[in-house]
Amino acid sequence: MGVCGYLFLPWKCFVVVSLRLLFLVPTGVPVRSGDATFPKAMDNVTVRQGESATLRCTIDDRVTRVAWLNRSTILYAGNDKWSIDPRVIILVNTPTQYSIMIQNVDVYDEGPYTCSVQTDNHPKTSRVHLIVQVPPQIMNISSDITVNEGSSVTLLCLAIGRPEPTVTWRHLSVKEGQGFVSEDEYLEISDIKRDQSGEYECSALNDVAAPDVRKVKITVNYPPYISKAKNTGVSVGQKGILSCEASAVPTAEFQWFKEDTRKRLWKLYLCGYKQAWEHQRQHHTVWQAP
Repeated sequence: MGVCGYLFLPWKCFVVVSLRLLFLVPTGVPVRSGDATFPKAMDNVTVRQGESATLRCTIDDRVTRVAWLNRSTILYAGNDKWSIDPRVIILVNTPTQYSIMIQNVDVYDEGPYTCSVQTDNHPKTSRVHLIVQVPPQIMNISSDITVNEGSSVTLLCLAIGRPEPTVTWRHLSVKEGQGFVSEDEYLEISDIKRDQSGEYECSALNDVAAPDVRKVKITVNYPPYISKAKNTGVSVGQKGILSCEASAVPTAEFQWFKEDTRKRLWKLYLCGYKQAWEHQRQHHTVWQAP
């Protein structure tokens, strides 16, 4: 009876099996790129995070033993699974192909994998590199802010992904031709103007999946500016209308005065901040001619 037949010496069985596998991963056996002899592993395998990766190795009927390894760790030896990772399964073990699959791939699975065979007491290996791509994801972005006109503003947008995503800032404007303003994680605006308020879009792209997009709103405060003031001619005893249009952020407070007496005829106060980047209000007052 062989060593493995003794139940009271299970460690000897482990040692024997381990020694039998050592020939599959001898030290110093080179992996020759483009070698036409078996084993022949796939070229580099590229998969997205969360997908399954299949590693194939082409062999022939002269092969007596086969194994897949991740660096120095044995994943499968023949049909025997050595890896404790439930995501690693065997797909094909025939005289011409030896393949395994890694399910739900993550970034830590990236790296070299080795197909090792034994034939005529000569071990040979072939290597394939697994590349894991990760969709872009914005991890940190500036919050909405309110500043005074003429201030300097810096917006931040940090994203991760593999390959490293490209981060682009764009001012969302109704004006045609208002394109991208920055291709960087930081968007710096010096001496900001009122027409530069509004929403700014950060986009992270690496061609693995759809870009990750988030927005930041900038509100620019500026003092009141009277854009139009007019009156209408009226006959004695009739009603007249005085009109005043002004722009301001936050919304302006309107006050009407008569000549030097500064007698206030009307006061309208509109509170709150507008969300758009231009605010206009028209104020009318009706008065009785003397």
